[in-house]
Order: sequence, then structure tokens, then C-alpha cells
Amino acid sequence: MAVLVLVGVLLIVVGGCVCVVWASRGGPRWVRAVAAVTLAAGELVRAGRSGRGSRSGSGSDDD
Repeated sequence: MAVLVLVGVLLIVVGGCVCVVWASRGGPRWVRAVAAVTLAAGELVRAGRSGRGSRSGSGSDDD
């Protein structure tokens, strides 16, 4: 059951990414709407990650 949920989420993410690329090339109105929702969801995820106080920066810890 969890595998089906994971596959479903993966399909939604890939579909959103396809819509972002298609909208950048001038797709139909519904594609631009899906792309806007996808980009907004990405910004929310990014804001959630930075708000947790997680490590930021581009350095690695394996010295």
C-alpha cells in the first residue's frame, strides 16, 4: 500500500515538472496553472526546510 502511495506522489511530482517545462514554452492555460501550483509547492517546501534550522551552506562535513 505504501508503495502505491509513493508511486502516486512520484507521478504527481513528475507531472508537475513536465508542466513547468511545457508552460515555459507557452503551453495551454491549464498547464500554466499546474506549473504555478508546482512552483508554489516547491517554494513552500524550500521555506519549510530553511525554517527548521537545518544546516545551510554548500560545504561538506567529510574533512
